[in-house]
Order: sequence, then structure tokens, then C-alpha cells
Amino acid sequence: MSELGDFIEASGLLSYDPAAITRIYAGHPQRLIKRLWQTLVPIGLYLLGVASDWLFGLLRNSERARNRSREAAELLVALGPAFIKAGQALSTRPDIVPPVLLEELAQLQDQLPGFDSALAMACIEEDLGAPISTIYAQLDAEPISAASLGQVHKGVLPTGQTVAVKVQRPGLREQITLDLYIVRNIAAWLNRNVGLIRSDLVALIDELGKRVFEEMDYLNEASNAEAFARLHSQNPRIAVPAIYRHATSRRVLTMEWIDGVKLTNLEAVRQLGIDPDDMVNVGVNCSLQQLLEHGFFHADPHPGNLLALPDGRLAYLDFGMMSEVSRESRTGLIQAVVHLVNRNFSKLSKDFVSLGFLAEDVNLEPIVPAFENVFGQAIEMGVSRMDFKAVTDDLSGVMYRFPFRVPPYYALIIRSLVTLEGIALSVDPDFKILGAAYPYFARRLMEDPDPSLRESLKEMLFDGEIFRWQRLDNLIASASQGSQLDLESLLDQVLDFLFSANGGLLRQQLVEAAIEQVDAVAWSATLQLSQRIPARLQPPGLKKGSWKASQDPLPMLNLEPIRQLVAILQALPGFEPQLLLKRLPRVLGEPNLRQMGVQMAKGLAERSVVRLLRDVLVPA
Repeated sequence: MSELGDFIEASGLLSYDPAAITRIYAGHPQRLIKRLWQTLVPIGLYLLGVASDWLFGLLRNSERARNRSREAAELLVALGPAFIKAGQALSTRPDIVPPVLLEELAQLQDQLPGFDSALAMACIEEDLGAPISTIYAQLDAEPISAASLGQVHKGVLPTGQTVAVKVQRPGLREQITLDLYIVRNIAAWLNRNVGLIRSDLVALIDELGKRVFEEMDYLNEASNAEAFARLHSQNPRIAVPAIYRHATSRRVLTMEWIDGVKLTNLEAVRQLGIDPDDMVNVGVNCSLQQLLEHGFFHADPHPGNLLALPDGRLAYLDFGMMSEVSRESRTGLIQAVVHLVNRNFSKLSKDFVSLGFLAEDVNLEPIVPAFENVFGQAIEMGVSRMDFKAVTDDLSGVMYRFPFRVPPYYALIIRSLVTLEGIALSVDPDFKILGAAYPYFARRLMEDPDPSLRESLKEMLFDGEIFRWQRLDNLIASASQGSQLDLESLLDQVLDFLFSANGGLLRQQLVEAAIEQVDAVAWSATLQLSQRIPARLQPPGLKKGSWKASQDPLPMLNLEPIRQLVAILQALPGFEPQLLLKRLPRVLGEPNLRQMGVQMAKGLAERSVVRLLRDVLVPA
């Protein structure tokens, strides 16, 4: 077997399959024994030290606990790529890992020294089936960067395009597979013998294995990059490197070379004539669009993967770690935000059940007050001022105490948002990602026709049977802060909501307000007319000006709900009265408007009878 290949590739294993891996190593135990010695001895010595500290109560000292956590992270780095990936996966699992260790694992860096350039060149020729000189007009022998899975070389295609060529480490698949096999067996032993561990560690390793195998397949990464580019093709502020398929294989990826600067290099970004705050907003909006609109998101947006370009665009790189969020989960996340903003912690706990964090048979009673402790004070400060990391740290403690199971997609979402917030904080120390995200949530809530979100909008705007105009004002004001506000669509969705089944209570309020106002106008006119009738002919209830006529010459303009709605819309940037006039034919054609007219006529008739019997025929 050549130095470029490895045992696993020779076995034909190109995707993660735990059963197949077990069969492979069961037939070749000699390959396992050496690596077991390299891994289990240092892991065993570390666990022996931790057990000794626990036995003598030394871990109650916070500094001692932090040092042991730091040692764990350093041990994972020393053990190699698979263990680094496992540590990174655990860094987003507060249901498994105590908070102090979580912080240390979150700082794990996926960087290793480069490998022999001659091997890299040989790998390219072997995988692409041609001499380098026929594939590239020029290719630098020395790599410009290296990570755990491979390294990147700069080159030029015969057509003149400058490219980045990513080459996988030789023998990587065997090393990763062997380590995953060992870690999976350790996880199975821990699940069987350590009762404190509630989560399925084997399932976690299997999820990790699936993702690492996807990362090792550069054809998969090429497809991810092309899908990402298609989804964001309408966004003029986002750049994605082109993929050159003729020079791409499972272990070699050739893509467009992107000249840009890291967002965290503030001085270099400003020298491009670009406002770093603006670039952060572009990144936040793009990430939210990925998560909540497309459901296909970049799970590793660290500073090296986000570059500011001279033309003002934000470039995304490295599409090996992508993840998907189902439509149901996206809707569930927005509903959870609604319940959080409304301080409805009971419904929030049920959201965690529907999102897969808690089993349906879990007792939610003790979890509700725990949520109130975590979120209550933060909500008092307002969503825009919530500290995302502080809240997630507090929530991690709750997840560790109660029987939570963190779904894989959520772990990657948290990793993505925490990484993004870290970049933003380096630009603006006062940045709050939840404050930046809320306008997007508000816009989705106002514009999305999904029935579940229509119901959530109703929950947001009504307190029992009382419509809260201030909440609508806040929601529309937040939505209008988004950089991609579609005012016409927003107005259409407001009208859709008004005339939908969920808008029944609001329509009823408008009808009652209209009845009240028309009745007041009619009664005012009746009183004024009664003064012109001779006293002897006046009905008993209207004699001697017992009633004071209204002094308001245009009382209909005081129709409070309409006045409030118009005032809210007028505050929107770009609002013009013509936008409402254009929708008048649509409003007049609404069946519910005719129903409102019938209700109004019925209400006025009832009021007229009451007025006649109580105020006209009966002496004042």
C-alpha cells in the first residue's frame, strides 16, 4: 500500500458505518493495539488524576477544576484530529459536560502543522489522474495554511484563474476511523457503567463520525459550496468562491482564490474603506437567513472563514461543516422566541419538548422556575440588551441539572452563533447578537404565512382577549430595523392577519370601537336636532337640554384602533398613504369586511333600541 493511501480506503469504506468499522478492526486487531496504547494510557492517567482530586474534594476549588478542564482540552489536541473534533462536538453539549469544562473545550483550535509538500503534490496527481503541470499553470509547493484534515496551496489554472487547492492529509481516513472506533467503545462503556450520564454518548459519536466523514469528502464540500452560492445568489453582499470540478476529487478541492481580510483585523477592514460594523450586520443577517429561512447553514463561521472584500462583500469559506434545520424546527425556534418575549415560561418549556430537548414524559414543573431564573432578569433588560453568551452559559447549567438532550442541529446552531458573536464583539464590544437578531425574528413573524407562525403572532399580540397595540407597535418597529424589510409584503401580511381566523378578536375590537363611535356621533346629532324642536313636542328624555352635545366636529377620526394602526404604519421608513390606497380594493373585497359591516349594523340597531328606551322615552 502506498504512503498516500490507507487501510480504510483499501477496505472500501467511504462513508461512516459503525458496524462495518467494527468488522474491519475485528479482523485486524494488530492495527488496533498500537493506537489503544497511544490513547488509553494518557486518558487513563488523566482520569486517575481527576478521580484522586474528586476523592479528596480538591475539585471543589474552582481554580483546580479549571486547571483539570484545561488539561483535558490539551490532551485532546495531543491525541489528534478525531479527538479534537470530539472535543469541539462536546463543547456544544451542556447536557453532558459541566460548565467549567465546556468553556475550555469551546477554545479548541482545529489547527495542526502542515505535512510534507511532496506527499501533497503526489496526492493531487494520484487523485486527479494527471500530472500537476497539466492541471495547474502554477502551484506553490509550500502550503499557506494547515488544519487537522488537510492543508491549502495557492495556484493558477491554465485559464489564468488564481485558485486555492485544499489537499487532504495522507492516511487521514484510517487515523480518524480508528480513533472514532476507540472513542465509540469508550462512550458505550461509559453509558453502561456511569449512571450520571443521561445522554446517549454513542449516538453523539455516531453523529460526529457522520459529520467528519462528510468533511473528509471534498466532493461533498464542493456540493455544499455550490448549494450555498445558489441560496444566496440574490444577496449582493455575499460572496462564495467558485468550485472548479475538473480539478476536484474526494481528497483534492480546487476553488476560486479569494483576496480579503479577516473581520477581526479592524484596521485592515477600515483601510479597505469598509465599516466593520456594517460587515458584522451583513454576517448576522446572512446567518439568520441561513438558519430561519433556508434551513441550510454554515456551522463553522470562525474568523478565518469570513473575509471582508474590497468591494464591500462578505466572503464565506470552508463548507465542510454544514447543517440543516427542518421547517418544523425553524418554526419551533421562532415560537420559542415569542414565548420568551412574552415571559410565558410554561409554554417555553413545552417548546423544548417539541424541539426535541426534553422527552414527552419529563416533569416540566421544576424546569419552569429554572427557566424563569435564567431568562427573567435578561428579559427585563429587553431583548436587544440580552447577553447571549451569559444566557447560554446559565442555560447550560439548567441543561446539566435536568434531563435535557441537545439535538445535533441545535448544538451546531449554538456553535455558529457563539462564534459569530465572538467575531462581532471584537468589532463592537457592546454588540448583542439577540438584539441584532430580533428584527429578523419580528420580520419573519409578521411576513411568514405559515399557520403555526400566524398562531404565534396572535399569541404575541393578544393578552387573553385584549389586543395589545404596544406589542404590535414594538413588533413592527423591530421588523422595520431589518436590512431586508419588504414594506409592501409587511402591509399585506398585516391585512392578511386582520382578515384571518386569528384576527377575529382584533376585528371584533374594531367593530366595537366603530359602533361606539357611530353611536356617539348619532346621539350627538340627535341631541342637537332636539334643541330645534318645540319643548312641548320633545320626547321626555330630551327635554331642557339635559344632555351635552359633543363638541368634536369630526368624531370619527377618534376611532382609536384605526388611529393607532395608522400611526404605527406611518412610523415605518418609506411609508406613503398610496401604499394603503392601493390595497383599498382588496380590503373592500374581503368577505370578513362584509361580516364586520353586518355586525356593525346589528350592534347599532341594538344601541338604537337601548337609546330609544333608556334615553329618549324615559325622562332624564
